[in-house]
Amino acid sequence: MSERRFRRTRGGVCSLGLHPVWCPKYRCRILGGRVAARCGELLEQVAGEHGWEFVTEEVLPDHVHLFVRIGLTDTRAQAVRAFNGCTTRVLRAEFRYLRRLAKVLRSPLHCGYIGHQWDAVA
Repeated sequence: MSERRFRRTRGGVCSLGLHPVWCPKYRCRILGGRVAARCGELLEQVAGEHGWEFVTEEVLPDHVHLFVRIGLTDTRAQAVRAFNGCTTRVLRAEFRYLRRLAKVLRSPLHCGYIGHQWDAVA
């Protein structure tokens, strides 16, 4: 097993991966071109600020997939709030036409933990 998959802290060993999926309201195709590139940069920046391992992201015109590994003391709600708040605020400030939309990225439609680690920990 790869040691990189696990995070070791004084409190234990963990590998908490999240997979949130965001969709613009009514699945409008607004996340293309420069908006998609900037959205990807912002997601990586937020992960770095919180010390989370950014695995990958996929920004499509009508939704965003994100795979990230969070710390042992972080919750799924904290991670989603951090990504959603910063990304929406900055995108609206930089791309004025997004302001007229009710919500650029609403709450994730799906946010589940990824991976099955029980057999690897033993």
